[in-house]
Parts: sequence; C-alpha cells; structure tokens
Amino acid sequence: MEYKIGLKIKEFRSELKITQKELAKLVNKSPTAVASWEQCLSEPCVNDIRQLCIIFDVSADELLGL
Repeated sequence: MEYKIGLKIKEFRSELKITQKELAKLVNKSPTAVASWEQCLSEPCVNDIRQLCIIFDVSADELLGL
C-alpha cells in the first residue's frame, strides 16, 4: 500500500477539530492548498511539514508514516 501524507494530515486535523480553512491559516497557505494535500493531489514542502508537526504535536516520522 502506498503511503499518502494527505490522509494523515486529514486525520490529525480532524482530531484537532479544525477546518481546512483554519489549518491553512495556521500554516500560512490557502485553503485550496490544504484541500489539495488532503486529496493527495499535492504534498506539503519541508517547511510546511515542520509546521504541521508543531501544530499537530507529532513527530515528522509519525506524520510521514515512518
């Protein structure tokens, strides 16, 4: 099975009970970018991954499925 970071982003965002729009604001991205990540159409860059780890309070390994 292929790992998709977007599924983890959606899972962690749902656990925090925040919207895509709220997450987008926290990472200084557009809501469209967050939606694209969650639909596995694109992936966040390294800086965004770092910020997502801080927001979700998870390790990069956990976010990346390692």
